[in-house]
Amino acid sequence: MTSRLDGPLKVTGQAKYGADNNLPGMVYGYLVLSTTARGEIESMDVTAAKSAPGVLAVYTPFDKVDLTTPSSMLGETWVPLQNREVSYYGQPIGLVVADSFERARDAAALVETGYQEAPAKTSFEDGIAEAEVAPDREDLEILDPDAGLESIADAFEASPVVVDQTYATATQNHAAMEPHSAVAAWEGDELTLHTPNQGSHMVAADVATALGVDASQVRVVNPYVGGAFGGKGKTSTPAFLASAVSRALGRPVKVVLTREQVFTATAGRASTRQRVALGADREGRLIAVRHDSWCSTDAARSFVEPTSHGTSLEWYATPNLAVSQRIVPLNVPPTTFMRAPGEAPGSFALESAIDELAIELEMDPIELRKRNNSTAPPGKDLQWSSKHLDECFTVGSQRFGWANRSPQGRTEGDWQVGMGVAVAMFPALRSPATVGIELRADGTAVVSTSGADPGTGLLTVMSTIGAEALDLPEERITPQLGDSALPPGGLSGGSTATASVGTAIQLAGVAAVDELTALASGPGAPFEGKDVTYAHGELFADGETIAFGDLLRRLGRESVSVSGSSAPGEELTKHSFSSFGAQFVEVKVHRWTREIRVSRMLGVFDCGRIINDKLATSQLQGGMIWGLSAALHEAMEVEGSGRVANGDFASYLLPVNADIGEVGVEFVKYPDTLHNSVGAKGLGEIGTVGVAAAVANAVCNATGVRVRHIPITIENLLVD
Repeated sequence: MTSRLDGPLKVTGQAKYGADNNLPGMVYGYLVLSTTARGEIESMDVTAAKSAPGVLAVYTPFDKVDLTTPSSMLGETWVPLQNREVSYYGQPIGLVVADSFERARDAAALVETGYQEAPAKTSFEDGIAEAEVAPDREDLEILDPDAGLESIADAFEASPVVVDQTYATATQNHAAMEPHSAVAAWEGDELTLHTPNQGSHMVAADVATALGVDASQVRVVNPYVGGAFGGKGKTSTPAFLASAVSRALGRPVKVVLTREQVFTATAGRASTRQRVALGADREGRLIAVRHDSWCSTDAARSFVEPTSHGTSLEWYATPNLAVSQRIVPLNVPPTTFMRAPGEAPGSFALESAIDELAIELEMDPIELRKRNNSTAPPGKDLQWSSKHLDECFTVGSQRFGWANRSPQGRTEGDWQVGMGVAVAMFPALRSPATVGIELRADGTAVVSTSGADPGTGLLTVMSTIGAEALDLPEERITPQLGDSALPPGGLSGGSTATASVGTAIQLAGVAAVDELTALASGPGAPFEGKDVTYAHGELFADGETIAFGDLLRRLGRESVSVSGSSAPGEELTKHSFSSFGAQFVEVKVHRWTREIRVSRMLGVFDCGRIINDKLATSQLQGGMIWGLSAALHEAMEVEGSGRVANGDFASYLLPVNADIGEVGVEFVKYPDTLHNSVGAKGLGEIGTVGVAAAVANAVCNATGVRVRHIPITIENLLVD
């Protein structure tokens, strides 16, 4: 199995990330952040900052850089320093530029800002009473047409068993190792921008619009990304400011966020409150499901965490369903996509409720889930293109030893031991992508696209699929990505990259073979006028063979280039698409200290064709650790003033190696060629889905204590 092509460069420190670029004459920018949660900037005294050693310029809303607000497929992107309004504590309000990072940082501390403050809303719980209907998320109610029901309440009234509880999840930060940064340099009227992102051509378009230049004048280079998880999907504040300031000063500019600045000058995952009600008959078949969700968002209402519209609409078969989504606008840092947006926090609520229903019914939690297996999303006629969730449960149960689980847990010395389980689902999606293939006279091929590899292994996957498409050994394939000058490769987000880019590679491969056979049979070619076939990098006609590299040399060609484009299409009218999985967790809770240890995790996944077992296993293990982290560690704490109290890695809790026990991953491998010709379904995000619920379910199994919020802490288990 091919190892990561970028692995040796990364572990030896040779991979060049955005902030690693250092250019002659480069200067450094340092952000100034607001110290109030809501109000208007009345003044910014920059006299001392401008007089500080090495300072070249100070930019504020009173002396702002020339930028406008762009919009893309991800919505409108906020651009800093365009007005004096402050909507959260830690908002970028200025930039100091100096001849060193340290001088810029020290000078930024000298900026004195005066505010006309206004009352701020910073409490999610207090804001729920004034929650608003989420934009583009209408309340939905589906009733069994044969039951004569007039409302979802009637369906619950008719249910012999009802579970109705409220669950909560905390605000999270993406916590990527690489902070947001940008290095910008102009040459004439053309900009080169080094900045970490999840789609370089999208950033190039954003920056071009913001600067008022043509997209062809902006090149975004991004070969390596030190983690993104959705947090680098939109163009960052450093990218906008470095680009504009570099143009204004005529010098290369580097802006790198400190770790503390990452917590407020970027966006994170929303906090949620979710009420889930399940009605069932005595045999465990669902009669009614209701999922009402509330999520935090910023004052601009820029993002909705779709916890109800994703999970409840797809996971289980039920004749009666009601979902609603509300938002709570707050004066807090913005929210955005984070690994499995909607599904990760939504699954905690739904899968905890399913476990509570199983306890109420005195039924095995896996059997309850199997009895309510859906063949299509409720209310839709489009069946799943493929679904092997039952097999995931069967395989996982055998390997994990589920048959040994007791409904009351078990004891090992001073440790209470419990097992929990949960379903994992994430939509199988594709986005438009174009891939270029260049066949070279030395017998090698370059496969290129502008997309990004934020740690997913896409670079290596491109090599594998490119080799298949061209029938060549992988060592003769050179994959390229992370450069907006390459064909537009879509967004590395939504677990779409392999299906999107891989399908485009296959189409480009067909085009490449067609081009070679046409060249080989053309006028003056070795096989002029003959029927030519291709295999293993060679062309065949009438018993003769010529390698494609030799063909190009004989024709005086250094290379030949083609491209292939792919996008979602007719398949969306025929089927519903999703990846599936079963998450198993074993926890140990100390009977006296109430310390929680996750001793074992196992995920069994149905993600279509697995291109590379090693990379896929790594991705899913990482996702499962994310889920454990959400369950037991992560929570951004916002003070009443709006200040993030734990905006650093010293106090924002993340798991370390000592917190992680055995993490097993298995696949049931059924290529889904109804979804795309590669047969792959997304797996980058599904790994985290369901894990937090499985942990909470295991804690309940071990201790008898049901905790309905995450993270779960020691204090939650200190009960009589």
